[in-house]
Amino acid sequence: MEFFEKQVETETVYEGLIVNVRRDIAELQNGNRASREVVEHPGGVGIVPLTSDNKIIMVRQYRYPMEEEVLEIPAGKLDAGEDPFECAKRELSEETGCTAGEYVNLGKIYPSPGFCRETLYLYLALDLKRGEMHLDENELLSVEEIDIDILINMLMENRLHDAKTVVGILKAKEYLKNA
Repeated sequence: MEFFEKQVETETVYEGLIVNVRRDIAELQNGNRASREVVEHPGGVGIVPLTSDNKIIMVRQYRYPMEEEVLEIPAGKLDAGEDPFECAKRELSEETGCTAGEYVNLGKIYPSPGFCRETLYLYLALDLKRGEMHLDENELLSVEEIDIDILINMLMENRLHDAKTVVGILKAKEYLKNA
């Protein structure tokens, strides 16, 4: 059985700098109608930069919606029409100062598909070369290198909460196990 919903009405209720919000009426496959609220987001990338000694370069920054500092993999928003791989290279350089000699595509995830159209593309960055960070204006973060096994323990102890970080680290660990 295939599930589907067909948009029959839509209304934009908010247009912002990063997201837009719309309210839709969808026709369900059983013929009923249901209200849906959708946050439109341009998508982004997350990068798992792995050093030659199995440490992941992480960033720590304050996340205003969560009202706390969050330890996460480097990441960023896609610009309009930007290729995710090019965005990943740009964000890795901006946030860590690194470039990578090799990238592995770890796939894409939908962080919250119940209401948000955001798609995140994940990459493992290997053969890192160090350089200078060049953060965006008002982007304040610190960089930390943490062993991948310590990060796995932190995940299991519920000390890492960012979805892209959890998925990226687990996928990187699995990739390394099978490489």
